[in-house]
Amino acid sequence: MARAMFDYTKAVLAKVSFDVNLFCKELQKALKRLLPYEIEELKVYVDSLIQQNPKLNQCLIYLNP
Repeated sequence: MARAMFDYTKAVLAKVSFDVNLFCKELQKALKRLLPYEIEELKVYVDSLIQQNPKLNQCLIYLNP
């Protein structure tokens, strides 16, 4: 069941990656909901999204407090 939340988060982030503000908001929500090991996996996923869409780079501040 926990994996379902991680998969859902990835799907939402992919869908809102067109808008930097929405992406940052959803990323913040995800960081509150996910488990620590899932957050590490999310960092890898977000890095791949940023390579495809460099304007999302400004949201990295939420991943590196």
